[in-house]
Amino acid sequence: MRAFFVRVKCELGQAYVVASKIADLELHSEIYSTAGSFDLIVKFFLDDSEDIGLFVNEKIHAIPGIKDTETLITFRAF
Repeated sequence: MRAFFVRVKCELGQAYVVASKIADLELHSEIYSTAGSFDLIVKFFLDDSEDIGLFVNEKIHAIPGIKDTETLITFRAF
């Protein structure tokens, strides 16, 4: 399993709605609201054989209210 994070920029006023929709999918490990240029950061785990780009495109980008995302791929936990 490998961890990665997706920072999510939402349409105005949609951060809590988007967070609830992500939570309802039960695909995440953790969801946090953040300050700054993105509204949420979401931690995911996927099997090494799964394609992160495809996962983000099919599962995350399909959620209404999302304006933009940034995927952060991790290498090692300390």
